[in-house]
Amino acid sequence: MLSYSEVVRLAAILIMQDNVVELTTWLSLATICAIGAMSPGPSLAVVLRHSLYNSAGHGIAASVAHGVGVGIYAALSIAGLASLITHFPIVFQTLVYAGAAYLAYMGYKILTSKSSGLDVAQANATSYKQAAQDGFAIAFLNPKLAIFFIALFSQFIQPEAMTLTVAILMCGTVLAIDTLWYFFVSVASAKAREKFDLTKKQAVIDKLLGTAFLLLAARVLYQQLIG
Repeated sequence: MLSYSEVVRLAAILIMQDNVVELTTWLSLATICAIGAMSPGPSLAVVLRHSLYNSAGHGIAASVAHGVGVGIYAALSIAGLASLITHFPIVFQTLVYAGAAYLAYMGYKILTSKSSGLDVAQANATSYKQAAQDGFAIAFLNPKLAIFFIALFSQFIQPEAMTLTVAILMCGTVLAIDTLWYFFVSVASAKAREKFDLTKKQAVIDKLLGTAFLLLAARVLYQQLIG
């Protein structure tokens, strides 16, 4: 994963050597990616679930895996996945419905779980692997990311100017921003849980999160039906 300093350094090298990507262009791309990452949605709910239920570490695991999933979609978008989805809508629909089903499953699992507050043993009940799996799945089962990235990238880079270095820079920017935003969410929510003793309110949090996941799944299905 590229750090912010590495991405900025790579951007500077591109400006000096190839003059392909200007710093202002990269900053514009980074700003749009940041706004997109901060938009509330299923990804935020998944990260909050793991950081509130378990620990900041679990939320971070989900954040890193989610960032990887988003980065993969960015790379595949550059490779033409969005065009493939457009020509074969059944692929798009399958992934969308699979994503909705996954959200509904997580909501059902939360609402039907027995919880009267978290203790140390319960906090470690979910593995980091499971947290990472949820983070990656919620990104990978969202094919709209492919459409979003192909539309976004087309505004900044001309096809004839696309090189491997530029592609790495763009995908690294997407991955780093997404991961760092949810990293912040994980740490902040875990600290809020400790500061406000949210463990005593776990039953209420269960209902809120479970309901949120089910509503998100319903929204996905509704958008597909009316679309």
